[in-house]
Amino acid sequence: MILGSHVSCQGGFAKAVGRATEIDCDCIQIFVSNPPRQWPVFAPKNSEQEKAAILVTTDSDRINSWYAKPLDTKKVSDWHEAIDSSKLSHPIAHASYLINLASPKQDLFEKSVDALVVEWNRCNELGLQGLVMHPGSFTESSEEEGLDRIIDGVSEVLGRVDKGTCRLLLENTAGQGSCLGYTFEQLAFLIDGIDDFKRIGVCLDTCHAFAAGYDLRDSDGFSDFRQQIDDLLPPDTIAALHLNDSKKPLGSRVDRHEHIGEGEIGLDAFRFVLEDDLLGKLPGYLETEKGTDEESGEDWDVINLNVLRGLLR
Repeated sequence: MILGSHVSCQGGFAKAVGRATEIDCDCIQIFVSNPPRQWPVFAPKNSEQEKAAILVTTDSDRINSWYAKPLDTKKVSDWHEAIDSSKLSHPIAHASYLINLASPKQDLFEKSVDALVVEWNRCNELGLQGLVMHPGSFTESSEEEGLDRIIDGVSEVLGRVDKGTCRLLLENTAGQGSCLGYTFEQLAFLIDGIDDFKRIGVCLDTCHAFAAGYDLRDSDGFSDFRQQIDDLLPPDTIAALHLNDSKKPLGSRVDRHEHIGEGEIGLDAFRFVLEDDLLGKLPGYLETEKGTDEESGEDWDVINLNVLRGLLR
């Protein structure tokens, strides 16, 4: 299996390649925008200034704005040189967590659409294969209205982003609060409602699935889980995996990642995933806590990758 992690781009995109190589990743996930606590808002659609983003932070009704520069051509060139000369494959990005295409608030919906346009264009510029996005939270509306809103938003974005290397990957969620996309039925509804669905896929997160109520811990539960994927999602829809254990119990609807084998999911579930005919062939990315294990002094990404690889031996 192709295994890697989300790594920092601090200092430039090429630096991420070095960090991923240092911890022996096969694949890599990054952010392509500034820290995702900020909202990109853009000039009028299709204008020459569309790439000149205004980033705003949300603090109640107070908005502070500043301009973000387009991607630096040298940093883009350095990224391509670094990734091409490395063993890394399947580079993807995670979109800003503040993007919310399900929002009933029109200003927030429009900001989210504009933000996604720029992030997707950046992914194509970097030659990435996927942009992972949480579908959205319906907040003050309803699940049905939120799902329809997501379809409208993605459809608009598709019309503003040229086809490139990158697919938009909707990530299953834990179902926390009013977050959508926590069932395969909801993900299937979204994909079915988007006309150009071949440019859309799914990134499957093990922690989120477990927290949403899918029990992967024994062979019967995992078999039911896999059957739902086959029954509800079109072939080749799932393009990537987020491999995370869960701090919270089954069906908790709470998204809290834990190191592999240290949480409520346990190692058997990850062995089922790695040995599966479909899932085991996909790139899998860690999103577990960064840092160093106090006992061993070893990097946690290295530990988690070794645990996963050990399950296959």
